[in-house]
Amino acid sequence: MQGTREKCNWRSTYESRRCSAEEAVLAISSGDTIYVQSNAAAPEYVIDALVKRAPELRDVTFLHILTLGKAEYAKEEYQDSFKVKALFIGRNIREAVNEGRAEYMPIFLSEIPRLIESGTVPIDVCLLQVSPPDAHGYCSYGVSVDCSIAARKKAKVVIAEVNKQMPRTLGRSFVHVSRLDYIVETDRPLPELIEAPPTAVEDAIGRHVSSLVENEATIQLGIGTIPNAVLANLKDKRNLGVHSEMLSDGIVDLMECGVITNDAKTFLPGKAAVTFVLGSRRLYEYVDNNPALEFQTSDYINDPFNISRNHKMTAINSALQVDLTGQVVADSIGSYLYSGFGGQVDFIRGASRAPGGKAIIAMPSTARGDAVSRIAVNLSVGSGVVTSRADVHYVVTEYGVAQLYGKTLRERTRELINIAHPKFREELVFESKRLSWLG
Repeated sequence: MQGTREKCNWRSTYESRRCSAEEAVLAISSGDTIYVQSNAAAPEYVIDALVKRAPELRDVTFLHILTLGKAEYAKEEYQDSFKVKALFIGRNIREAVNEGRAEYMPIFLSEIPRLIESGTVPIDVCLLQVSPPDAHGYCSYGVSVDCSIAARKKAKVVIAEVNKQMPRTLGRSFVHVSRLDYIVETDRPLPELIEAPPTAVEDAIGRHVSSLVENEATIQLGIGTIPNAVLANLKDKRNLGVHSEMLSDGIVDLMECGVITNDAKTFLPGKAAVTFVLGSRRLYEYVDNNPALEFQTSDYINDPFNISRNHKMTAINSALQVDLTGQVVADSIGSYLYSGFGGQVDFIRGASRAPGGKAIIAMPSTARGDAVSRIAVNLSVGSGVVTSRADVHYVVTEYGVAQLYGKTLRERTRELINIAHPKFREELVFESKRLSWLG
């Protein structure tokens, strides 16, 4: 009955739980594990207050996916007070991970809510950033739903930064104020991820990928300049749909000009289905209260079965390296840990099973200023395979499209050498023949 009364009197509940960030973080004790809402929704105001408590805390663990915040808790000076378990490695903690001051947990984005719900990784405190409550006392998780609901439900304490500038997104994106133990009010812009304009190489990749996208396809794109280059080359398509773990700025133009209608989708028709958005202020303003978008949790959006229910599902993801058999490295450069599994495997497998689906890996043919071929006979020592050779249908570089599905290792080798940078093709042929991969 207490929960019912709190909902009926939500305004008084809200006022009674409103406090400063400094007061809220007093609820955190040494040894606690803290889940931090991801991407642009990391509650920086509360995190800053917690970092100031470093001298009096020991072994507080931060658990999160990608965040855009400063992540000062990962600095060397705080290693006795704070630890980090990264479910995806962003720029702000990459150094700490590779220096051994933070840990990386490889995991599919679709499985993180279950990881939390099962108690495999216990969570003591959940840090959120949400929108102001509506007339019924519900706040929105805003730009990042993904794993937030599972973390909030399992946490013993929930601290929420209620930001006047957090968009109100629709779908499974709401939490009642009665579920928030501490409420810290703020009014600040969300951090933005502004990608550089695509290079000539990236634009060429975008054109090749767009040639594989059929009218009435449902698309998924990851993060970075290549996905944006792909989006820029889709303006001549008709009646596309979106089912993707994330959306970036390029989606806005395609929805506004009518290229993306979501009408032909066979799962969640009429809606761009997504679990988080990451981009500029324009994107955040676009998703605010927009009924054309459906925000859901990552175990729902990234479930390969749900993904496969979209006809012509076309998954477009990037890689750091691909070997001549089709194995994909996406989370490390050799033994240097770089990013994470994210939703790549979820969507590659879902698209592979969809009627008319396509699983695409897109990347530049070289790295380090054309000094290294990303298409390799053997993967760099220490590299981990994210997507297996049996999962990939297409690999795309600026030199064209390699179609791998239904091909033998010898046929794959030929296909991939054809889209490698010309300066490396002779060497790749020589090494392949030495290994008897080419006749």
